[in-house]
Amino acid sequence: MNTWSDYYYFIIAGAALLLSILGLWFVAILPGVDRWIKRFFLSFFAVLMLTCFSGLLEIALLHYSAPVPVISLLLVLESLLLSLPLPMLTVYLLYCCRESIRKSRLFHAVFVLWTIYSLLAAAMPFIDGFFYFAPDGQYFRGPLYPLFLLPMAAATLLNLAGTIIRRNRLSRKTFLSLLIALLPLAVTLVIQIFVDVFVLIEIAIVLSALSMYSLILSEQIEQDLNRQREIARHQKEIADQKSSIMVLQMRPHFICNTMTSIYCLCRQDPEKARQVVMDFTTYLRKNFTAIASSEPIPFSSELDHTRAYLSVEQAQYEDSLSVEYDTPHTRFRVPPLTLQPIVENAVKHGRDPYAGPLEISIRTRKTDTGSEIVVADNGRGFEPADDSEPHIALKNIQQRLEIMCGGSLVIRPGEGGGTVVTVTIPDLTA
Repeated sequence: MNTWSDYYYFIIAGAALLLSILGLWFVAILPGVDRWIKRFFLSFFAVLMLTCFSGLLEIALLHYSAPVPVISLLLVLESLLLSLPLPMLTVYLLYCCRESIRKSRLFHAVFVLWTIYSLLAAAMPFIDGFFYFAPDGQYFRGPLYPLFLLPMAAATLLNLAGTIIRRNRLSRKTFLSLLIALLPLAVTLVIQIFVDVFVLIEIAIVLSALSMYSLILSEQIEQDLNRQREIARHQKEIADQKSSIMVLQMRPHFICNTMTSIYCLCRQDPEKARQVVMDFTTYLRKNFTAIASSEPIPFSSELDHTRAYLSVEQAQYEDSLSVEYDTPHTRFRVPPLTLQPIVENAVKHGRDPYAGPLEISIRTRKTDTGSEIVVADNGRGFEPADDSEPHIALKNIQQRLEIMCGGSLVIRPGEGGGTVVTVTIPDLTA
């Protein structure tokens, strides 16, 4: 071995050692990983780390002309460590494919080849044909060296073939990771049988370590994403349940007052009574439809719901409630029960029997980034930091806006009193 090859080998082995240490550390601190997977990767990176360390130690001992028996023992140890990932990768492949290790012919074949290789490695120091030492302490491959590598090359090719055959039963990232881990090693081992390219084997080990490191990293990222999706799904379910509860818990006095108003109007103004019945029916139908809706609905449908509710309320309060609509922009979607509960809050908590009529304005407009709904009233108002009933209802709407369409809800006091609620819907949901 010359000086340049020593330096090159040292850099490659150092890179592989660093990757294996990083992989070992990353797996050790990884939360929420399957116990078997964690044990496998801990063992895999530990073996790679020991293999690279023994290679670096071999370079150092050769540089300082260590005794031949010490170098021979280190070569045996390095050869055994170098082969260990092969049966480990077989076990991982079978685990990913949900195959029994005991019944697998692939594992039995790889294990037999690995055993033969291990026996030959243990016999290396006692058989001159495998390698020999020059007077300066350097070692060279002997005529039997290809025979020594043959079982390891065959085991690698078997693993590679087994991976390709089972590609349809593996995830894409697992298949590619195993392919990157095995293919370069198989090619370099076959070449090594005929030509001395041991440095290329170290490069293949670096690729193997990098491939398995990326695999465990992608597994963690995927688990985190799945966990986030699960949390988002639960949040959406909770928001939908709150929405359903809000629909089912319609104010009993509102229903009673409406029925009483209809009863009185039947004699006083039958035509108006019929209109209130139609409005109240529309209101109820929209409420119950909202229970079954788990996706954003057209704003025009939500506006119809709100109009029906306000018509019923105006029939009861007559001149004490006035509503102004300025809604030229309706071509967007909102979560069900967005506008109507906001308006209901304004009616319920904004009315003051000792003040003037409650005035509510509903406006929509198209913005550069999406759509905007503004509901303003001149009622009693409430502080943004207040934890009262209206804020609880509006907070529920705010949560559903964020989860279902990435929207937002802002509450602020009106300039002349009352409350202004602004709902923003991004264009992404239109």
